[in-house]
Amino acid sequence: MSLTVIVIVFIGLIILASTIRILREYERAVIFRLGRLAGVKGPGIVILIPFVDRMVRVSLRVVAMDVPPQDVITKDNVSVKVNAVVYFRVMAADKAIVEVEDFLYATSQLAQTTLRSVLGQVELDQLLAERDAINHRLQKIIDEQMGAWGIKVSLVEIKHVDLPVEMQRAIAKQAEAERERRAKVIHADGEFQASQKLFEAATILSQNPMTLQLRFLQTLTEVASEKNSTLIFPIPIDLFEPFISRLKGPRPQGS
Repeated sequence: MSLTVIVIVFIGLIILASTIRILREYERAVIFRLGRLAGVKGPGIVILIPFVDRMVRVSLRVVAMDVPPQDVITKDNVSVKVNAVVYFRVMAADKAIVEVEDFLYATSQLAQTTLRSVLGQVELDQLLAERDAINHRLQKIIDEQMGAWGIKVSLVEIKHVDLPVEMQRAIAKQAEAERERRAKVIHADGEFQASQKLFEAATILSQNPMTLQLRFLQTLTEVASEKNSTLIFPIPIDLFEPFISRLKGPRPQGS
């Protein structure tokens, strides 16, 4: 085989390799023909015109982009560091290439600025307690901005809020004070309910003196069961009332 044939075969292989592209199921090819957008092709085999077409490969899978920690000053002037994660995917491959120079870099910058802007409008208590609402707000704002680039933001999640040491101590003291307040309220409520029950019991016992005496005898039985050597207990005067009445009664005549 002559050298010329070898060169021709080699050039043919190079041209063939530059002509055929194979794309996976989740990939799309944005074709530029002499600098003009020629369309989006794929998946499967894509045929290109050598030296005329240029292909840009774009993945349509969901991208999880980590947003680096951002220094944020909340509405109540507390300095915190917050990082997040953004989940998005390319919906229109041609827009993602034509409308923005680098959609990954642009998404990262937009997420960082939006994170600082939104968290600067909320107080620290809201940031810690209403995280779901803040995540939804971030997702809505970023998605509206990136819609023009053919990108859909499906989820934004705040990962970690780094508080200063002084603020951590203040929050711990606040939580401890709240627990003490709840304990005192529960104890006071129990005392109030107990006093109500005692009042109802006293009202029922006062309606019939015999029930009070029976309760007194029951108490004596419970005290005697403790096996004490000495017992001191009050005796209600009602027990001696029959004897006192007899003593105070009229004496028989002639005595």
